[in-house]
Parts: sequence; C-alpha cells; structure tokens
Amino acid sequence: MEKALIDIKNLSKTFNKVQVIKNLSVRFNAGDRIALIGQNGAGKTTLIRCVLGLYTYEGFLSVLGKNSRTQREEILQEVGFVPQLPPPLKMTVAEIMEFFAIITKTDKEKFVKIANDLKLDVEKHLNKPFLKLSGGMKQKLLVSLALARNPKILLMDEPSANLDPEAREILFKYLKALPEETLMILSSHRVDEIEDLVNRLIEMDLGKIVVDKSL
Repeated sequence: MEKALIDIKNLSKTFNKVQVIKNLSVRFNAGDRIALIGQNGAGKTTLIRCVLGLYTYEGFLSVLGKNSRTQREEILQEVGFVPQLPPPLKMTVAEIMEFFAIITKTDKEKFVKIANDLKLDVEKHLNKPFLKLSGGMKQKLLVSLALARNPKILLMDEPSANLDPEAREILFKYLKALPEETLMILSSHRVDEIEDLVNRLIEMDLGKIVVDKSL
C-alpha cells in the first residue's frame, strides 16, 4: 500500500450553517503530484486550510501521522505552502527571510537563490516592507520560502497567480525537479498549465470529490 502523507476520513467543515466540505474521505500519498481543480466555492481552499490546521473541522485528518490542529507546529516544519492571496505581512523582506530561516532551520541563501532565479532582485528589496511589494514580487518571495526548505508536502493555491511567463516557467522547472517522494498539491483553475507536472487529478464540486484519477 502506498504511504499516505495526508489521510482524511469523513471530513466536514461548516461556515454559518453552510457545509463547505461534506463527509470527504481521501488519501494523498508520497510521490503524488496532484492537480486539485474545481470551480470557486468547490471547497479546494477550505480543504487546504484544514490540512494546514487553520480551521477546526469534524472528522479525521492526519498529516504525516500527526493531528493537524494539535500538532500544527511540528507539521508546518515539513510543509511548504503558497496561499492564493498573500498575507498582509508588515515585516520587511529581510525580516521575513530571517524569520523563516530560523523557524524552518534553512540557510537563508537558499531563499535568496530561488527568489533571484525567479527574477526577484532580493538585494534591491531587502528593506522594503512585504506589503509594499507588487503582487508578482510577493508571489516570488512566497514561492522561494516554500521551495527552499525541501518540504515533504508542498501545497500551492493558484501557484502561478501574478507570475510573469518567464517566472512561471522557472517555477515549473523547480516543481519538476522536486524529490520523487515529495507530495505536491497544486490547486488551480488552469489544468492545461500544470498537466505536465501532475500524475493525479482530483476535482471537487460543492464540497465533495467528484473525480479522482491517475494521469
């Protein structure tokens, strides 16, 4: 049996009496490269946030054999995440890199290298607040923070949002070069763009998985 890095059984999540995820069961395994697709409101981002331990939920959800709510800090050591919308961080670029280097025990130069590869001139923007960066710059920095750590699980919500074509191509090269055992989940509206990167397609609709197939 394949090794499940994320194991979900009978997961439900409700907001204001509306059930956004409905009794969902699925396993995401080491080596899976997943395209998570579906219309807005299908439940994709909510599912990712449950995995990250950002929401309470009903049902069973384990990440790397741990409880995503009570052992969140341990899990996040092994998980790289790029959100769809950049968080409103008030720190400067330098402070963010320093912070991530400490909490993830990663050499800061690894972040700098990936950001520079994505054509974000880090040196030039070190003292600039994250909030003042353009959308594309924010995305490049967040991608570098997620990738440089060699995470066991990589979650990306609309990974190419705000990226110019050249940066998108460089990002996809990095994703193709991930270690074989890494679990990668890309939530996207544009399957055609990521189909070369994935080996499994999961489609959600109204809080349920309606398609789950190998590619």
